[in-house]
Amino acid sequence: MSGHSKWSTIKRKKGSKDAKRGKIFTRLIREITLAAREGGGDPNANSRLRAAIANATAQNMPKENIKRAIQRGTGELPGVTLEEHIYEGYVPGGVAVIVEVITDNPKRTTPEIRHVFEKRGGHLAKSGAATYAFDRRGLILIDAEADEELLMEVALEAGVLDITDEGDVFEVLTEASDYSVVHEALEKGGFPIVESSISYIPTSLVNLPREEGERVVGLLEALEDHDDVQKVFTNYDIPDDLELEG
Repeated sequence: MSGHSKWSTIKRKKGSKDAKRGKIFTRLIREITLAAREGGGDPNANSRLRAAIANATAQNMPKENIKRAIQRGTGELPGVTLEEHIYEGYVPGGVAVIVEVITDNPKRTTPEIRHVFEKRGGHLAKSGAATYAFDRRGLILIDAEADEELLMEVALEAGVLDITDEGDVFEVLTEASDYSVVHEALEKGGFPIVESSISYIPTSLVNLPREEGERVVGLLEALEDHDDVQKVFTNYDIPDDLELEG
């Protein structure tokens, strides 16, 4: 396992609880709505929206749901005002955690996220206190059925940083500034994009004793369960055999 996105990789391989409860659609709809609000409703001129639509399509979201989410973002349909926030925190052992949320009520969300950290021995930190331990990178997951040689050729020509084989997917890592260019090149190449986003990639991983590590994973799962949380990133070196709940 590359360590590029270890928490996300383990969740994907073991199966996400979100999919069983339909929560993944809610997260995708919020991302589409926010992307359309910030950059307009034309995916050809809005790379964030284009990526969000691709992620939704990969999860078999109906086109009508995608259309309504875009219309809420552009104001064509009524909807709540959504805000994007990033929370940074630490847990015992020096493990850093970054939480991306999209919420319609940050005054409610902030104390709830703080409570999740504190209940498990962690704490929220000031802006920049955890992000220094990560690089901001584009991360594009390509279905493993893709032609690896052709993928390498197209991706390297587009200017990627790294490509790794994770078994079920190829992880394509880019500079954040090159993410849109690489994403577009892979789309045009016809490669099956499973998921893509700008992510926080840990510069190094932190090892912990098993018991402490289990508490960290409990925190990560609790954060993922929160309705407003979009993504969770950590620099904890999660053992491959550590069981997730559910």
